[in-house]
Amino acid sequence: MNLLEILPIALLGAICGLDFVSFPQAMISRPIVGATAGGAIAGSAPEGLLIGVVLELLALDTRPFGASRYPEWGTAGVTGGAVFAAVGAGRPGALPVAVFVSLVTAMISGSSMVALRKLIGARAASVRTLIDAGSGGAVVGLQLFGLTADLARGFLLTMIAVALALPLAMGTVAIWGLPHTLSNAIVIGLAGAVAGGAIWKFFTAGTRTGWLFLAGLVIGLGFVAAR
Repeated sequence: MNLLEILPIALLGAICGLDFVSFPQAMISRPIVGATAGGAIAGSAPEGLLIGVVLELLALDTRPFGASRYPEWGTAGVTGGAVFAAVGAGRPGALPVAVFVSLVTAMISGSSMVALRKLIGARAASVRTLIDAGSGGAVVGLQLFGLTADLARGFLLTMIAVALALPLAMGTVAIWGLPHTLSNAIVIGLAGAVAGGAIWKFFTAGTRTGWLFLAGLVIGLGFVAAR
């Protein structure tokens, strides 16, 4: 990919990264959505959907509550979907490498969110006098600053991640030694184990979350059976 081909992927990463916490939180930052869209831009939506499902299983254990630190899956999903589609799902090692790229991107992007919060905190401190005085313009300006900074964060991180990861992924796949089926089975098995652990926490947390999950599962299966 050249720079012009990476730009729309970076723009998508910026939107998904913004949606993850800042705005509008419409679930487009979920890995299955971002990876599918990223794969579509790179040339294959089904391949993006495939890795999106794997990343979604891994992301089930993420609980973005309050000021806790967690991976940022918006840009990671877009990056993984684009890399996987560009490398080619049929090549041995493509899925493990793309998932690894996504995990690294998610961790780095999560750290960048911490840095962004500190930047917004410093900006808020600089206009605190105006905010204390009841200035609506200062509040709106601070909000726009945070949104713009988060959009730029997602854009730059996705662009750099795809630009660096794609040639590395191509080179790794070229020397991959394990069979295609075995490689995919290991990755999917590990992702399933992580998802199983996350779901188990719902049933052992002492809340009604587990029962709500079961109710949703029964209703969903009922719709499938009805069709």
